[in-house]
Amino acid sequence: MANKLNSLAHTKWLCKYHIVFTPKYRRKIIYNQYRRDLQNDIRLLCQYKGVKILEGHMMPNHVHLLLSIPPKLSISSFMGYMKGKSALMMFDQHANLKYKFGNRHFWSEGYYVSTVGMNETTIKKYIQNQEKHDQTVDKLSVREYWDPFKGQSK
Repeated sequence: MANKLNSLAHTKWLCKYHIVFTPKYRRKIIYNQYRRDLQNDIRLLCQYKGVKILEGHMMPNHVHLLLSIPPKLSISSFMGYMKGKSALMMFDQHANLKYKFGNRHFWSEGYYVSTVGMNETTIKKYIQNQEKHDQTVDKLSVREYWDPFKGQSK
């Protein structure tokens, strides 16, 4: 199904993008109580713009998405829309976030994007296995907190 073309009025297109973006200060809050709400908000916003989510995963401190975005939308305008609206939706749903993220800035400024082309299955496998890799790396780490003043872990 990697070669399935979509169509607009006078256009046949196959535009898939791998996008990664992070919350402000890479805070590990996505796995807490906010994960479900973020997933629903991102799904809803993509549906409004006609963007299809082919694969997506919420990591503890970043979001991986494989999206099929119509050529009538630029990537930068869509990401501005999605990050801006999802931040507003999160602040409306969870009033306590305004103390953690001042001035309604939920996401960090930038994002990573790459075109997928014909290697869609490789990107899907990478997104699916990213969480397993991060968990194994975390298990190898013994220290959870480093106190710079005492020079030892607690």
